[in-house]
Amino acid sequence: MKINIGDTLTRRTKRMPNREAVVETDSGRRFTYAQINARTNRLANGLRALGAKAGDRIGILLMNGSEFVETFFATAKIGATLVPLNWRLTPDELEFILKDSGTTTLVFGPEFASQVANIQSRGEKTDIRTYIQLGGEIAEFAENFETLTSDQSEAEVALAGGDDDLLFIMYTSGTTGLPKGVMHSHRTVFAAITNMMATNETGTDETTLLSLPLFHVGALTPAFQSIYSAARLVITRSFDPVKSWEIIRDEKITNTLLVPAMLQAMKAVFDPSKHDASSMRSMVSGAAPVPVSMIEAFAEMGISINQVYGMTETCGPGCLILGEDAAARPGSTGKGYFYTDVRITAPDGSECPPGVSGEVCMRAPNNMVGYWNRPEATAETLVDGWLHSGDVGVADAEGFVTIVERLKDMLISGGENVYPAEIENVLLAHPGVADAAVIGIPSAKWGESAMAVIVCAPDSDLTEADLIALTKTKLAGFKCIKRAKFIDIIPRNASGKILKRALRDRYSDVTAPE
Repeated sequence: MKINIGDTLTRRTKRMPNREAVVETDSGRRFTYAQINARTNRLANGLRALGAKAGDRIGILLMNGSEFVETFFATAKIGATLVPLNWRLTPDELEFILKDSGTTTLVFGPEFASQVANIQSRGEKTDIRTYIQLGGEIAEFAENFETLTSDQSEAEVALAGGDDDLLFIMYTSGTTGLPKGVMHSHRTVFAAITNMMATNETGTDETTLLSLPLFHVGALTPAFQSIYSAARLVITRSFDPVKSWEIIRDEKITNTLLVPAMLQAMKAVFDPSKHDASSMRSMVSGAAPVPVSMIEAFAEMGISINQVYGMTETCGPGCLILGEDAAARPGSTGKGYFYTDVRITAPDGSECPPGVSGEVCMRAPNNMVGYWNRPEATAETLVDGWLHSGDVGVADAEGFVTIVERLKDMLISGGENVYPAEIENVLLAHPGVADAAVIGIPSAKWGESAMAVIVCAPDSDLTEADLIALTKTKLAGFKCIKRAKFIDIIPRNASGKILKRALRDRYSDVTAPE
């Protein structure tokens, strides 16, 4: 029997049809497993009626909601491959991902109608043949999601695909400035689910609050796990710190995953006279190291922050710290997940002794299949079964890992991965810029933001405001620079590589504006 992730919803429904599966806090809609599965089957049959088949790539540009969950499981059931799209990206950025992935069907919400119309007008710059719009005034070139699904049967579709067939391609920024598609199969996703369940100490009575966008693996994999383990999935369209405390209280949330910037926002609005988090079993934080002061602040509220370390390339699970260990080792991200081997390696590939920093490498059945159409990048990252993270960490004698910094030139802003090379490419395309380097600077709101260090071309009169405006026209908001500094020459080593550390030291007192 093949493993098909879509089939996990079918099997869960057979066992617990009347159990509540999905709650939408914004709309108030609640669905049992039987209802979600029926809606999923209608969509799966509708996709097939439109010509979608096994192996096709189906893009999804939706806010969090039941339809996102349904689209994902419907895609899995028919053996197609989902391409989750970051709705913060510009049409130019989306065009690249859609073309690179060979996406032929795009499901989108009304919030993104103008961006999709822009993309549709570009014709053969993408391979999209079918557009499906959920809600709003339906574009003339698009199918109506509601009409499509209402006319279809709720009967189970004949499953297609599974095991090593691709389930999703999730794009993450690359050091070359172009996004790379991380490939995961039904088998690697199933391995991630079981790895998490073996490690997280979760049971079947869980209620998970999902506030991170589902186009991130940090939300998508927990959603899979929720369905597999018969949990209740409580979904918010977007994050609101005050509402999050109210949802935790009213829905008796037992676990959630947030990035440090979200924790900071929640800490700022916590009111013990109104907010009750006694149901919360674990509040997990990932994407960036959690400051020890933050861990201590939540401990005073009676809430344990368990730090997690993972990547899109691992389908989420990497390292996790739980319970007493989290209290005793603040700042550590814990040991490898149950089925994850972790080692810290020196540049020559040898394993570092305890206390010595090196690159974090992981071996697990949930490691990615590879990068879509990027064999060289795949070969560099997956070596003899070990995934090279590009992150620097140190392990103690008991195997507890602490992340020190990143080998790759990446910064994390509000939980989003940002690669300076992509921003530098935009800046260098301007005739007034002779040279450019981008580094991360501290941000009270986002944790980290981008700053440009610029060498102007002769006779250029560019200002900081000009450069900030330039990035706003070309890049998603979280990638845009927040500051710019001007310099006569950018320091480089003998091979021409920018000495980013020297720039960070020089501008160590610069912070992002509030």
